[in-house]
Amino acid sequence: MKFDAIVIGGGHAAIEAALAVARLNYSVLQITQNLDTIGKLSCNPAIGGLAKGNLVREIDALGGEMGRLIDRTMIQFRVLNRSRGPAVQAPRAQADKSSYQQAAKSALESQPNLVLFQDTVVDFVLSPDGTRVQGVVTERGKRLRSDAVIVTTGTFLNGRIFVGEYSRSAGRLGEPAAHGLDEALRRAGHRLGRMKTGTPPRVARSSLDLGKMEEQHGDPEIVPFSFTHDSVNRPQRPCYITFTNPGTKRVIEAAIHRSPLYSGKIVGIGPRYCPSIEDKVVRFPERERHQIFVEPEGLNTDEMYLNGVSSSLPEDVQEEFIHTIAGLEHAEIVRPGYAVEYDYIDPMQLRPSLESKLVRGLFVAGQTNGSSGYEEAAAQGIIAGINAVRSLQGAEPLILTRAEAYIGVLIDDLVTLGTNEPYRMFTSRAEHRLSLRHDSSDLRLLEKGYRVGLQSPARWEQFQEKRRRIEESKELLHKRRVSELEAAQYSEELKLQRQAGKSFHQLLKNPEITIEHLRRIDSTVLPELPGEWVRQIELDVKYEGYVSRQDKQIERFRKMESMRIPQDLRYHGLEGLSNEAREKLEAVQPLSIGQASRISGVRNSDIAILMVALARSTRTRAPGNGNGRDQ
Repeated sequence: MKFDAIVIGGGHAAIEAALAVARLNYSVLQITQNLDTIGKLSCNPAIGGLAKGNLVREIDALGGEMGRLIDRTMIQFRVLNRSRGPAVQAPRAQADKSSYQQAAKSALESQPNLVLFQDTVVDFVLSPDGTRVQGVVTERGKRLRSDAVIVTTGTFLNGRIFVGEYSRSAGRLGEPAAHGLDEALRRAGHRLGRMKTGTPPRVARSSLDLGKMEEQHGDPEIVPFSFTHDSVNRPQRPCYITFTNPGTKRVIEAAIHRSPLYSGKIVGIGPRYCPSIEDKVVRFPERERHQIFVEPEGLNTDEMYLNGVSSSLPEDVQEEFIHTIAGLEHAEIVRPGYAVEYDYIDPMQLRPSLESKLVRGLFVAGQTNGSSGYEEAAAQGIIAGINAVRSLQGAEPLILTRAEAYIGVLIDDLVTLGTNEPYRMFTSRAEHRLSLRHDSSDLRLLEKGYRVGLQSPARWEQFQEKRRRIEESKELLHKRRVSELEAAQYSEELKLQRQAGKSFHQLLKNPEITIEHLRRIDSTVLPELPGEWVRQIELDVKYEGYVSRQDKQIERFRKMESMRIPQDLRYHGLEGLSNEAREKLEAVQPLSIGQASRISGVRNSDIAILMVALARSTRTRAPGNGNGRDQ
């Protein structure tokens, strides 16, 4: 049996990869160990967050599914960092975990060209010379052929969980790990390492004293993650905030020797930015308390998620320290916290298309690449799916730059710099984050989604209409000017002294003036536009100067990115390069001068030498030159 592509896994990277392939009219087989756990939110019951919400909206703009799934299943919505600048604001939603999982599976089951199959992949079928993938072998001995394979094994690749002294092979608590594929990747030449992540205990809501905690409600207005949705009408549930205390700290300190993190059982590297509670106690001894978010896991479950106390301490210790916390004194733990250690491949052995440099047709996405998080996984999944199809078509891959998308930053960081800890997306990783606001994701990427075939002609027409109306509205703001009478009438309320003759566009640049203020002067300003469009126009105008300066930086960046490096260039033959630069350049095989400049250990002097060599190579390859290597 042969398929155009095979996707290995059932998580968020696998979902986006499989749907992308199928929606591009290629047949795809998605193989996972358990069809009932497709789309499972293994850790926190939420989608989005700082920078992560941007990723979700970018996935949607390209034609992916995650934004639609969370819009259908959210139980609380908030825009984070509302009080700060737009470059660091992002949407986040609590999810009904069970409903999200069901919606994800339903999307796959209803998608033409996509077949689901329950089994475990243990090996690849490679060409005789080992340089091209030709299919997979499953645990039950099935040989399935395909010219494109996408690996998205997450924490299941040789996974092992830890709860105090207890340890066993598993990808999640109660679910078996995947074995065999780790050795297959090594045989193909991939470097594998170990990483660690963890999850906190879940407790029964009925056993909590919520009155001792601070209630945290969602925003009254829900902004859909998906640009295909005009609104979201979902019930909202509150979350709660409480804190650890010195008593919590004493319990953990007394039992720290029983933690597998400190007894030497765990060798994988965990995330610095999301440490376990025992890590917090050890690394920040001066802190007497740590914040905990108590979050519902769904509308129809009693389980609550304790965000902030991830732990692999023994279960008796987990129970003891949780009972020291206000509101959790009588908490009943229904699932213990645990750590999970798993294999990942060195992402520097991947091209920016997420195709292996060692095996053609083999793509890798998600935590298998050393990243963490549902959103980072899904972002890689849709790119891997698109590029698997483009490799079958013999077309150039879709590669998003750092100036175009957080997805571009994510993938470029992984394949250019590598990672030795679970990689998480932050706004601080993006040099041009003011241009990468979550609300502008469709303006940046929807056309790319349409060009590759994931956005329909009808959706493209709708988007063009939106873009046209936004530009027309900005032009109207330029034309509408404040009269002498209006300036006098609103001089106190809106501080319009000496503002007569100025355009609404100029007024809007004042940080204290909003579209709503302008509507007090003239109620016909931007009539009948959706609220999100109006916010987008307002932000575009207010930050026009900053964006203009950033655009100049982006133009310089694009020039560096446009200087392509021939893939047959041999760095060991270039005189003047440092030894470190030679090794790093050979390992990464950068596609451009821009990518080469971001490699750790490559100096400005190395880039200068590389540019001279590139100019010589270009002259040598010029048409009509008898010395050209292409002759």
